[in-house]
Amino acid sequence: MFQFTELPPLSLYIHFPWCERKCPYCDFNSHQPRATIPEREYVEALLRDLADDLPSVWGRAVQTVFIGGGTPSLLSVEAIDRLLSGLRALLALRPDAEITLEANPGSAEQARFSEYRAAGINRLSIGVQSFSDDSLQRLGRIHGRREAIASAEMAHAAGFDNFNLDLMFALPQQNPAQAAEDVATAIALEPTHISYYQLTLEPNTRFFAQPPTLPDDDSAWRIQQQGQALLAEAGYGQYEISAYAREGRRCAHNINYWQFGDYLGIGAGAHAKLSDAAQQCITRIAKRRGPQDYLDSAGSPAVVHSEHRVRRKEVGLEFMMNALRLTEGFAPPLFAAHTGHPLTLVEAPLRMAEERGLLEWSADNIRASEKGWRFLNDLLGIFTEATEGR
Repeated sequence: MFQFTELPPLSLYIHFPWCERKCPYCDFNSHQPRATIPEREYVEALLRDLADDLPSVWGRAVQTVFIGGGTPSLLSVEAIDRLLSGLRALLALRPDAEITLEANPGSAEQARFSEYRAAGINRLSIGVQSFSDDSLQRLGRIHGRREAIASAEMAHAAGFDNFNLDLMFALPQQNPAQAAEDVATAIALEPTHISYYQLTLEPNTRFFAQPPTLPDDDSAWRIQQQGQALLAEAGYGQYEISAYAREGRRCAHNINYWQFGDYLGIGAGAHAKLSDAAQQCITRIAKRRGPQDYLDSAGSPAVVHSEHRVRRKEVGLEFMMNALRLTEGFAPPLFAAHTGHPLTLVEAPLRMAEERGLLEWSADNIRASEKGWRFLNDLLGIFTEATEGR
């Protein structure tokens, strides 16, 4: 039985399912449009979808909004303005809410940055991935080094005092010197946040079917350590596996995910996780993935592709898979507040992880140890085994 004494913070995720071109490593729900993107119809569908979801969050304030994709910056300024106006009309959106828009350097939207900011976007997340023309070509990106640098410069010029650069490492044929150059270039552009993560080959991607030549595990580890050292020296503190930020510029939306907060999800393929104090349950919901299917069903029950009530034995694993990604871990009371269960639910795997040197546990904090941080899959595997009864 779940026992919520309070509900977690609430965020909103909005998915835009179109890209100019599908990248060979991407496993997100993104589609290359066959014709003109139906942006007016899509914004209307998003607002119908949101209106239909409102009864599940009556009276709750929305802390953050993240518009992801796909490439949502392909939307016109008018569409973004209509969307944000509709959100404000429907939701109790906090006046200081972090509102992030994902953008790609290769799209023609860079000149719109000032207008996006005027419409209410206060944070950008720019997917540069690399500053090497050769690497970008191998990754199938539609932009080059010049466009990547220009996108950050234009974010500054548009008045964005908070923006992220996405940067990948262990790229095809990449060596440590090239990886270091990428990090140094990103730092020189002075973003407030850098997401630095390793390229992985995901199922259902072209790279998975036709793997490129990647650095071996030892080389990838050296590249990662090198990049972390450069970021730390430049004042970017690591607060999650792949997230580095200036003081006071951590991504509030992602922190809510990692602390097992609640979130609404609207758009094709969007996911939601919602706690219910009246029914004492947590429900996960996924919307229809296909853009046309979504357009046809938004605002009706048919838009829901799947719905799952999280079981008691699952909730501990789900919480730990998120919270232990954070370098600082979490305060023990957060577990009960955000799961509706006492910490004793996961006491056995916590003790086992502590005995193996993978976890540090005190009255004030639970977090992965230095060893657990390096072998995070092993640490989380302890909770998986406990959940599956092995």
